[in-house]
Parts: sequence; structure tokens; C-alpha cells
Amino acid sequence: MPVEKKRTTSVLLFVFRCIPRTVRKGLFLLLFTLFYYLVPKNRLIALHNLRCSFPEKEMDELFRIIKDVYRNFAIVAAEFFDLPYINENNIHKWLEVKGLENYQKANAKGKGTLSIVAHFGNWELMAIAGSIFLKPMHIVYRPLDNPVLENIVAYVRTVHGNSLIPKEKAALRIIRLLRDKQLIAILNDQNVAPEEGVFVDFFGRPACTGTGLAAMAISSGAPVLPCFMVRQKSGKYLLILKPAIEAICTDDYERDVLMNTQRFTKIVEEVIREYPDQWFWIHQRWKTKPWQAQKH
Repeated sequence: MPVEKKRTTSVLLFVFRCIPRTVRKGLFLLLFTLFYYLVPKNRLIALHNLRCSFPEKEMDELFRIIKDVYRNFAIVAAEFFDLPYINENNIHKWLEVKGLENYQKANAKGKGTLSIVAHFGNWELMAIAGSIFLKPMHIVYRPLDNPVLENIVAYVRTVHGNSLIPKEKAALRIIRLLRDKQLIAILNDQNVAPEEGVFVDFFGRPACTGTGLAAMAISSGAPVLPCFMVRQKSGKYLLILKPAIEAICTDDYERDVLMNTQRFTKIVEEVIREYPDQWFWIHQRWKTKPWQAQKH
């Protein structure tokens, strides 16, 4: 990021941080509550997704989950302005880590580490925590359409030494980084176009899911470490590092990609089932349909 843009972004973040966090949370909770009631489209998307994913739940419970999802977004937004100021001296006030030994075992294999992450809990805080507790990571992402928001998010994600890799044409760079034993974080819980993914089961429905993570794991032999930042009832977070997964490799590459993508997706589903109010339900995760893939 150019120096001038970085300076402007840091000043903007500082100004918002001067507002007490409790006041910020109140403001964002009000804003997202208004968004919940005044913009029905996203609320209906979330309701449809939840009804299909949890057919056993009553409507009252589904609406409670949706309201908690909006509340989670509000808290993530309010806390975002504090992230550049978190460091190894104060991070214990924000979170605890569970499963650090799983990262150490994965890293010890010497093949680099791929990390599967999701838009879950406070995923932006996870980028900060990863750089402090593990090592600075390389985050594969899709740049935001709004250049102002893109500059702000990019600044926060990289302020502690992380780097960003735009999703397009990232494969060769990731392979080189893994050879250098680096840590790569890949958000792999959103809908993709038919040519970018394969259909795997996600909450009982076929969901078109990116194949990049599976392809990288197969070609590099790097272990895949599932990481999730869970908000606890106390308001403090728990960074969960689950045991790393080795990719299944046979002589059938396309089958291997499908099988491994399904395995990784299943782990994301398991965590969401445990904390359904902390995931991105307003996203049209099942937008791409199987019949669309038949045209390619």
C-alpha cells in the first residue's frame, strides 16, 4: 500500500478507536439492528439458508439465530478498529488459544502449512492472532469492490506482518511459499462459480466450493490446519486450532480434489453446527446450482 494511503488509513482507524469500545458496540448494534429490519433481502436469505440447514429447528429459534448473526457482525465491526493495536503484550485480554500443539506438529513436517478458515466468529481477529501466536501468514482473499474499504481491511490484516495474495492466479505463488515453509490461510466457505469449484455436501445440500485448497494440499503435501475464532459468552475469544489433515492422494486427481474438498468442508460444517450464530448465513452459499456446472 502506498505510504500516503497507509497514513490516511491509520489516521481514520485511530479516530474511530478514540470512540470508547462500548459506545462503538452500541452504535454498530443499532446500525445492524436497523439493517435487519429495513433490508429484508438479507434477512430472508439467512432464514432460507437456516431452514434448509436445520429443518428440525422451530421458526422462533431460527429468527433468534439470525438476530445473533447480525449481532455478531456488529461486534466484529466495532472491534475492528482495535485490531491494529493488539500485540503480544495485550492479546491475552482478547483471547486464549486451544490446540497450539496441532500447529507445531503441522509446521514440523517442513512442507509449509495450509490453514482452512471461514467467515466465522471474529475472522479478522484471527489474522492478528495468527501472526502473533504462529507466524506471519499469507492470506488468500478476494479484494473488496469498494477501494476505501479495501485499503482499510488490507491495512489491518497486514499491520502485524501478514501479506495478502489476491485469489486470481495465486497458485504458483502459494506453491513457492509452501516450499519456503510458510503459513497460507485460505477462506473456503463461500459460493464460487462452476468453473472454480466442485459440488460437495454442505448441510445436506450441494454447495459449489473452491478447489484451490485441495489442489494445493495434493500437489504440495502440506498439511491442512483448520482454524476458527470462537466468541465465548464472556465476550472473550477462543482460537481453536484443530488437528491438521493430510490430503488423500491416489491416481485419480479429479476424485482426490472432490474427496478432499468434501473433507475440508465437513470440518467447517461441524464448527458452524456447534456455533450457528457465528457464521455468515446472509451469504448465498448455495447460489450456484449443479445444473449450471453441466454447461461448462
